[in-house]
Amino acid sequence: MPARINFRSLMKIGPVQIGTYRDRRDRRGRTKDAAVCTNDGCGWSSDYSSSTAAQLAARSHRCRVS
Repeated sequence: MPARINFRSLMKIGPVQIGTYRDRRDRRGRTKDAAVCTNDGCGWSSDYSSSTAAQLAARSHRCRVS
């Protein structure tokens, strides 16, 4: 069973939701940001090292699902 990730600082830009989490794989426990499309059937998600990069990805994401 995979480890549970607790997200903080959630925000939504269009259909994309952005959340900050603490990376447990990294020994130093750095914080990272994830951007995830919430449309059914899209499946797009990505991790970023800064909130600004995640927000830029959310603004430029074009969902193929209509």
